[in-house]
Amino acid sequence: MKKLILGMAIVASAFVFGQKGDVNAKLQEANKAAMDAYNAKNYAAAAPKFVEVYDLLKANGQDNKIYMYYAGLSQALANNADAAIKIYTDLINSGFTGVETTYTAKEKKTGQVVNLDKTTWELMKKNSDYSDFKTEQSKSIEPDLYETLASLLLNQKKGTEALAIIEKGLAKFPNNAKLKEAQTTAYLQSGNTDKFVAGLREQLAKNPNDATNWYNLGVMQSKNPATTNDAIESFKKAIELKPGFADAYQNLVYTTIGDDAKTVSDINALRKDKPDEASKLIDARRERFAKALPFAEAWYKSAPENLDAVTTLKEIYVVTKNMDKVKEMKAKEAELSAKAK
Repeated sequence: MKKLILGMAIVASAFVFGQKGDVNAKLQEANKAAMDAYNAKNYAAAAPKFVEVYDLLKANGQDNKIYMYYAGLSQALANNADAAIKIYTDLINSGFTGVETTYTAKEKKTGQVVNLDKTTWELMKKNSDYSDFKTEQSKSIEPDLYETLASLLLNQKKGTEALAIIEKGLAKFPNNAKLKEAQTTAYLQSGNTDKFVAGLREQLAKNPNDATNWYNLGVMQSKNPATTNDAIESFKKAIELKPGFADAYQNLVYTTIGDDAKTVSDINALRKDKPDEASKLIDARRERFAKALPFAEAWYKSAPENLDAVTTLKEIYVVTKNMDKVKEMKAKEAELSAKAK
């Protein structure tokens, strides 16, 4: 989200409302209040003042939506998501780009460069007291509108709405990296898991050093028994890129162990009538726990105050028959449980 740059005065209004002192005074007062509130980081107070500036200008013939953009950004910074979403949506639907033309001229006597509205600038060309008449066009902020609105919608878990905005934005700005990244998240929120995975792979092809995307890919792969090994490799890659990545270690442990509740149920069902088959399952279970042990120890090392990490490590020590460590983890488990009360 771009930071507001509030160095501008309402130059054009000073000429348009030159004969309307009350209106112009209200306009300047509202503008000052908006900028003062923003600079003081009182964004909730700044937003309605920017709307007031916009309304005053519009009532007098100037539909300058840059002030609605300022209002929307202030609402976003104030965490008033619904209000910000409405303003940004209206701005996008109106075709607003933020492109503005600045008109300047130089006073020959003082050498001072002054800002003028277009009409006055044209008239001043006939005035011999001014020279160096120039125009400058500002950069479009339209990509920012799409990026910010997408982010606001995703933060509100409105994945389907976000996806529609993102696709609309990408139609205009197909190479926008932020929108492409947001699109991947929107696919997940809207339930398009296949497209989510495809998006992750696309992002990783562009940036293979993104630990979070490797982690997210591993999470999706771990949901399918056929891609369990792929998930393990993705989690390992995430950890390689981000040492101490506790969540990646956690998922690496769980993916390596598999559905242990089902395994225990199957073992219990076979113990009486098919003890040999039950023994095979027990041996395979112990082998998986042994493989998961170093990952669990690394998880605990990266998050020593995490009760789940402690409990999981304790259970792995039980299965692998390391009773001294079981005792140690039980003590740690009791300590953390006591702190949580």
